[in-house]
Amino acid sequence: MKVRVSNIEFGGDSLPVIAGPCVIESLDHSLKMAESLKVICENLDIPFIFKSSFDKANRTSVVSFRGPGFDEGMKILQKVKETVEVPVLTDIHWPEQAEPVSEVVDILQIPAFLCRQTDLLLAAGETGKCINVKKGQFMAPWDMKSLVKKIESTGNTSILLTERGVSFGYNNLVSDIRSIPFLQQTGYPVIFDATHSAQYPGGLGNRSGGDRDMIPNLAKAAVAAGCDAIFLEVHDNVELAKSDAAIQWPLDRMEKLLQVLRDIREITIRRGEA
Repeated sequence: MKVRVSNIEFGGDSLPVIAGPCVIESLDHSLKMAESLKVICENLDIPFIFKSSFDKANRTSVVSFRGPGFDEGMKILQKVKETVEVPVLTDIHWPEQAEPVSEVVDILQIPAFLCRQTDLLLAAGETGKCINVKKGQFMAPWDMKSLVKKIESTGNTSILLTERGVSFGYNNLVSDIRSIPFLQQTGYPVIFDATHSAQYPGGLGNRSGGDRDMIPNLAKAAVAAGCDAIFLEVHDNVELAKSDAAIQWPLDRMEKLLQVLRDIREITIRRGEA
């Protein structure tokens, strides 16, 4: 099934990119990142959706930066959407957030840790907006079918599924590329989250670590395996990022990475393998 969001099609020949900072740090920073990413994607003829979270409710430490909160976060995302003229995605954590957030953003995202929360899925589905569900690190890809049915029960079939690795022992994730075709058996487009797949959850004790150098390898493998879109957290100064500093992809390396992914996608489409 193909899913349309604004003028972007998931499940077709193109390879949409969902990208942006892990968390909203300020209005100026969000605008800068959205504008920079839009230019890169337009140069490569790649559909682009801006992402950033107004509240990272699952930070490892209670003192970690969570974001500007709901009210300020919604104002910033609305400004980005209007000024940069791009579709916008953000996370929700409570059923009560679904409706008001849907009035601003184009895609509601269900975090991996919350992917089984029935009330959250139903509230998101009832908005009629596109829903991107991240597969929990604790779930097999075929078990996502039951989550899809929960959203479908609301009459909403604008659904995307995201693979982001599975727990492998303690503080580590492994990406099983078979997950992509397994998830596609639900009938919905599948996104690959290349940055969180390189994460070491809680691996630094009071925060999560990761291996940024693995991101290109994971992304290339996922595109070759036929994923329908790529998700990347991106920052212009990764060392100073206020969340997920270990795995955000540097803005100045974004265009080169997307060029390679676009070329792989074109090869798989040309050979009928995507």
